[in-house]
Amino acid sequence: MNLEKYRKDFPILSREKKIIYLDNAASSLKPQPVIDKINYYYKECPVNVHRGIHKLSMEASVVYEDTHEKVAKFINCEKEEVIFTSNSTDSINMAMYMLYNSDYFQEGDEIITTVVEHHANLVPWQFISKKLNLNLKFVSLNEDLSFNLEDFKSKLTEKTKLVTITHISNTVGTILPVKEITKLAKEKGALVLVDGSQSVPHMKINFKDLDCDFFAFTGHKMLAPTGIGCLIGKKELLNKLSPVRFGGDMVSNVTLEKSEWNNLPYKFEAGTPNISGVFGLGAAVDYLQEVGMNNIYEHDKELTKYAIEKLKEIKNIELFVNKDLEKQAPILLFRMKGIGAPELSALLDEMKGIATRAGMHCAQPIVESLDRKGLVRASFYFYNTKEEINIFISTLKEINSSL
Repeated sequence: MNLEKYRKDFPILSREKKIIYLDNAASSLKPQPVIDKINYYYKECPVNVHRGIHKLSMEASVVYEDTHEKVAKFINCEKEEVIFTSNSTDSINMAMYMLYNSDYFQEGDEIITTVVEHHANLVPWQFISKKLNLNLKFVSLNEDLSFNLEDFKSKLTEKTKLVTITHISNTVGTILPVKEITKLAKEKGALVLVDGSQSVPHMKINFKDLDCDFFAFTGHKMLAPTGIGCLIGKKELLNKLSPVRFGGDMVSNVTLEKSEWNNLPYKFEAGTPNISGVFGLGAAVDYLQEVGMNNIYEHDKELTKYAIEKLKEIKNIELFVNKDLEKQAPILLFRMKGIGAPELSALLDEMKGIATRAGMHCAQPIVESLDRKGLVRASFYFYNTKEEINIFISTLKEINSSL
């Protein structure tokens, strides 16, 4: 992978005042080809899709449809299974309301999730559980922060109707054994939803091989703009479920008495979509495929191992990562004795322009269980370098020595 070449594609990395961006779990940087594609939409065909037969609308519609196809090939699913949403949160909420509107759950049914979930994959299930009197169960982690498969097996019953899990924790960085979890859930007849927000940017995803029923992810963590995401759902399931938004484009026929739903995926894409976001998402998929997902995965893994080794050299640093680094994503949660997380994150930015995140990371239950005041998170992507890690480490050492 020609790292120097790709880094030049990110305008923000060429700023006069240098930054070291280690907040990729929150949102990725955007390369010039993605920015250009968004600008192209607004300059050349800034119109609606599926509404007109004039050339501008047709051009925008072709790109919109092509992006459904690109995403489908990117994660190995069918084009009809790709629903455009606003982000992962929107995708998970949409899946929840699909099940809610379709009367999938009955009182006393069970939903299983984990203690490491982002709020986006926790709050919706708390809501529906209270609404329908469901039993919401939580799978714990092992002491080494790996997924507790035995605890999952013990909680899985004939009453389990849904297993909804993150693929990669956005805090401790644990990579969950999604395929094994899905297989066990299917044996009990449960549906499976996977939050792929942190996995899609960093590894090759094969939706068909995972065999989950829903897969959610967001564009802004994978080089695309904000406001665009995807919910992938198995075709046979989506055909059975009720839409959750109603209006234009999701209908095929409307009379004063009744409406008929459109074909997939439009049945779930009501109203004018985020067209510029779809243009940007398509360009982001093209860019990631050019770099190569296997290249990204290997580079991220190398950076992660290197950073962990270096952080362990700092006496007052406590790391919350997996002992088995093969189960560790490029997300490092840590604290430094003698200084609060917000203060440490602010100092890193002040001293060397190092962008990290501090606090609860929209996953309060797991972070609060480790530190009630919050923790610092550094997260890497393929455009990060060992030189940046070295500056990060030396800055931490300087702060530590001053305490």
